[in-house]
Amino acid sequence: MLDKLGPFGLVGILVLLAGIGLIAYANYVIAAGIALVLVGLGLVVKSLVSSVLQSFGMM
Repeated sequence: MLDKLGPFGLVGILVLLAGIGLIAYANYVIAAGIALVLVGLGLVVKSLVSSVLQSFGMM
């Protein structure tokens, strides 16, 4: 999976994790909530992309 992201994707993941870590340093409950929101958003985007690709017959 990581080879498909490319260098910008890897940097994006590192920045995302660093941001959640910084928030967790201040308050771990808020960091957990933000992490759950990001995971949910990722799942929604993945399902939308899969749906669009399926409608074009690419999957």
